[in-house]
Amino acid sequence: MKRNLFILSFAVFMFALPVAAKNSHIWTDGTVQPNKVRMPDFSDLAKQKQSTVVNIYSTSKIRMGGMPMFGDPWFRFFFGGRMPRERVMERKSLGSGIIINAKGYILTNHHVIAGADEVMVKTASGRKYKAKVIGSDKRMDLALLKIKPKENLNVAPLGDSSTLKVGQWVVAIGNPFGLSYTVTAGIVSAKNRVIGEGPYDDFIQTDASINPGNSGGPLFDTAGNVVGINTAIRRAAQGIGFAVPVNMAKQFIREILTHGRMLRGWLGVGIQALNDELSRALGLKGVHGVLVSQVFRDSPASKAGFKHGDVITEYNGHPVREPVDLTRLVGLTEPGTKVEIKVIRDNKTLTLTPVISTRTGEEVVATGTSGKVSGKGLGLEVSNCPRSVSRRLGIKGGVVIKSVKPGSPADRQGLRPGDVIVEVNRKSVRNVQDFQRLVRHTRKGQDVLLLVARHGNLYYAVISTD
Repeated sequence: MKRNLFILSFAVFMFALPVAAKNSHIWTDGTVQPNKVRMPDFSDLAKQKQSTVVNIYSTSKIRMGGMPMFGDPWFRFFFGGRMPRERVMERKSLGSGIIINAKGYILTNHHVIAGADEVMVKTASGRKYKAKVIGSDKRMDLALLKIKPKENLNVAPLGDSSTLKVGQWVVAIGNPFGLSYTVTAGIVSAKNRVIGEGPYDDFIQTDASINPGNSGGPLFDTAGNVVGINTAIRRAAQGIGFAVPVNMAKQFIREILTHGRMLRGWLGVGIQALNDELSRALGLKGVHGVLVSQVFRDSPASKAGFKHGDVITEYNGHPVREPVDLTRLVGLTEPGTKVEIKVIRDNKTLTLTPVISTRTGEEVVATGTSGKVSGKGLGLEVSNCPRSVSRRLGIKGGVVIKSVKPGSPADRQGLRPGDVIVEVNRKSVRNVQDFQRLVRHTRKGQDVLLLVARHGNLYYAVISTD
């Protein structure tokens, strides 16, 4: 019996041995150890790509004014009545850049070179060059430089940031705190981050260590392609950095080299966030998008048939949920492009096809607040709007707020004297009588939807009369 059990046990061991060997190490003493997990190795990538990164020094001269006290005896005694010579102070900032062309084109951040009197570039070989700023854009925080190289430059290929996935490995190379060619690795923590840097926020978030001096340096994928330009850090946290997607940078480069400046698309609408109170007041349930509060004259939007009160839900196949979504998508559209925009109007979905034009001024995004407030009555005193103001706003009539009762629903909503009320509950207001009639017909506890003009811009506000 014991002999049979021994034979069976030996057979099982010999059968299991090849299986275990695939996933284990068998030590000389006969014990079986599990394989160690193989960590990613970025040494080859670092060796190949470090020479595509440059060190950028920007120098600004600060002139210190002299003493203006010419009549002071003390001044005459020490300086003989003459103004002392101005002192010239130098302020240096440190950053990184990416060689994107063998002819000497270098991509970096706008804030690295902003306000600099002179920009110097140091390559991996140790050579220093004076750089020319070809173009710069504050909103994108990107700049394109040009040097005249006296050496063969190693170029970093620009990849496709749209293919990035959360969780993928990425490598950052730069000059943090002046420590040249520092390599750090991490993963893509998130995409499409909005961090309050401007209307074109669309950052890649990574936990690859990024510090001051990394700005303008590359974020590589594991194939060695640039997928982002390291730009910002969250000072209140560790291990959180942000990079401009390389697809946005490629458009910037193309515009700068073609037109000498960044051309931004313009639709010609004022917009604001669509919150729950506005959705309820407009009779829109379960709708996500941005509310059109204003359509500018002779704009692409007006020519395509947009109306205030429309809710934009989609732009050329891209979902629109927040004002920043639409601002970014329109701004990055090449002027002259015909786009398809889906809107909801009177609970019906329409597709409008404006031709985006070139922006020449500042855009109006979310103007005013739209939160719900409570109280009895609106707390407003109004008068008829002067014709000159109505003509300037492009409206018929309207009423001007003369005073706002402190602590009233209108006060807590943020309405103030000088605001012009254009509509009440989607009905036009021509004069005080219209305003009083429309408000009087509002039931107690019902939301009042106002279209308000302030400084020439329109926005919606919701006030509750309970």
